[in-house]
Amino acid sequence: MIHATGSQIIVKLLEMEGVKTVAGIPGGSILPLYDELNRSSIKHILVRHEQAAGFIAQGMARSTGIPAVCMATSGPGAMNLLTAIADARCDSVPIVAITGQVNTSLIGTDAFQEADTFGLSFPITKHSMMVKNAADLLTAIPKAFAIAVSGRPGPVLIDVPRDVQTAVVEFESWPSIKTIQEDKHSSLALRFSTPKEQIPSVVSQMAETLLSAKKPVLYAGGGCNTKEAFVEISKFLSSYTCAVVTSLMGIGAVSKKAANNFGMVGMHGSYAANRAMHDADVVLAAGVRFDDRATGVISKFCPNAKILHIDIDAAEINKILPSYSSLVCDVESAFPLITAKLSGASSDFAGDRAEWVSDLKKIFDETESVELGRSKDIAPASVNPRAFIKSIPEYAEKAGCSAQNIIVTTDVGQHQMWSAQYYPVEYARQFLTSGSLGTMGFGLPTAVGAALANEGKRVVCISGDGSILMNIQELATLSELGLDVTVIVLQNGSLGMVRQQQEYLFKKNYSASIFEKVPDFLSIAKGFDIDAIDANADSEWYKKAFAKGPHVVRLNIAMAENVLPFVSAGNANIDAIRN
Repeated sequence: MIHATGSQIIVKLLEMEGVKTVAGIPGGSILPLYDELNRSSIKHILVRHEQAAGFIAQGMARSTGIPAVCMATSGPGAMNLLTAIADARCDSVPIVAITGQVNTSLIGTDAFQEADTFGLSFPITKHSMMVKNAADLLTAIPKAFAIAVSGRPGPVLIDVPRDVQTAVVEFESWPSIKTIQEDKHSSLALRFSTPKEQIPSVVSQMAETLLSAKKPVLYAGGGCNTKEAFVEISKFLSSYTCAVVTSLMGIGAVSKKAANNFGMVGMHGSYAANRAMHDADVVLAAGVRFDDRATGVISKFCPNAKILHIDIDAAEINKILPSYSSLVCDVESAFPLITAKLSGASSDFAGDRAEWVSDLKKIFDETESVELGRSKDIAPASVNPRAFIKSIPEYAEKAGCSAQNIIVTTDVGQHQMWSAQYYPVEYARQFLTSGSLGTMGFGLPTAVGAALANEGKRVVCISGDGSILMNIQELATLSELGLDVTVIVLQNGSLGMVRQQQEYLFKKNYSASIFEKVPDFLSIAKGFDIDAIDANADSEWYKKAFAKGPHVVRLNIAMAENVLPFVSAGNANIDAIRN
């Protein structure tokens, strides 16, 4: 027989799940777990704010696809974690959050640092549970990891009262732990899948529809942003000619260097991508959910197209737009079936499709420019942020850092959209950004997580002077760890995206969007013992910025710089402001 405390059970099962690193901050209600954690093989990352612990877990999970763990104590600790958990839910990121709770006898008494973590987390997690018996942890922990990664991934929260952590239980053996791949193909993953007997006919219908298309588009979303999907989509595109566009979360599903990749759709999408969707006769929507920022006015998004929808989540099928044909499964499984049907098949419209892609390529080349959105009020000598972001891989190569070896994280705002538009993302899981929730403060801690999970890679965090201040305290964590992270802060003295919308939509009434004072980010970085570089003053800034260890780079840009195209409310994407 085995005798173990609740804390020992949690730590042992985390080790069995393959967890090497967790992030968090200790507190009274979770101290028994931390006491045991310190005796384990698991490395703990002490953050300065619990929100950052959640984003560090996201950085690990987004860059690898493997569930990562964060921890917090009860009350304010758990509350601080909730923003990162909600962000993970919105972008389908598998993390497991373990929170401490007051003793079971005190629950409901307004005890010190008591809050209803379970109740508050329920709407923003894939699954939440409170464990009131230490023996139940033997099933709760493995279940949490299985749920987080199976089907449509997402965050799972486990709330554990302090007395459950200290309670001693007796049991015969440790549970068996399934591998991640086994979990992905478990009954949980298949719960809402298209019935097997229907799959051949659906695949045949999709293939026939694609072969009869003259203006087909592959619309790739976050569900395509895995290494496995990247390979299968590449095979599909080698056997079938079509235009490719992505959502924000789909960036990386197809290399931006691909000739038929016309970029991101939506409010700040490329004109060619938005034109492709508007004119398409068939849209193969894969792992994408027709988010409002991508579609704009839904009736004008792809008005004449038959939609072939592939998604792991049955709830997304026919939710926004009706599908002509659909498969409820992961895209990694769907594309090989479709590719097999298309390979060697004859079509009367192959020439039309080739001409369509060629025409879109001309539009893309004519309308995509790093000069897009530059106001006449901007001094000619002012640094162009689009050109700067686009050339980051080139700068890295000059400094001896392979562009293929870079992972990019962003915060939220203008710099995020410029990065989405212009950074030459080449492969899946290279570009990590907060999509649906749009959380400022995401970039720095996520970069720390990505660096922890991808030893030997350089992580570049692109931020703005508004977003970076949301979690700037994590420079302390970065400094302690000495990770290969380059933080680039684009400084324009404003909340750039808010200011831009006020310029276009509110007659330049700049309400609470321009900072009266701007901090000296170089001095702040030095205060955390991190190398600080002024990219405006140092033309060879990159030589230091990509050297081993952490670096902060500041780049001053004009406040008048705007992100274009820009689709204002009520307009179709093809009617975007472009100059």
